[in-house]
Amino acid sequence: MVTAVLNAKRTDDLETKKARADLYILTKDDKELLFEIKSPKPNKGQCLEVTQRLLRFNLLREKNRQNLKTYYAMPYNSYGTNRTSYKHSMALQYTPFNEAVIIGNEFWSIIGGESAYEELLEIYLEIGRENSQYMLDALAFGF
Repeated sequence: MVTAVLNAKRTDDLETKKARADLYILTKDDKELLFEIKSPKPNKGQCLEVTQRLLRFNLLREKNRQNLKTYYAMPYNSYGTNRTSYKHSMALQYTPFNEAVIIGNEFWSIIGGESAYEELLEIYLEIGRENSQYMLDALAFGF
């Protein structure tokens, strides 16, 4: 899709545009990583909109494309622990799933290193244990 968009670009109607990603990372070796972060159960419109944004990022950064990587990131997989367990039909059908979508551990490993996902889950569990009574009270008493 990226190649098709770049090949379809015209130079006779150019406009200055701004685009904002949910997360931008410039690595130590000058690679640019752009992430659109969404829930693991997007609707058709969200899938199409994010795919369009990823293509727009590639078009706008065309001169630096060799150092650019764009991702549709889902911070967790509500269907299981790995990519093959993911089953949401909208994302599978309406995104470049195998080329641009990263899920759970894939996402956290890119932005925080190999152990980031496990460390994040440990923190989440620790906070949950420490605050479980407060959360139950808040739910029960409505404050």
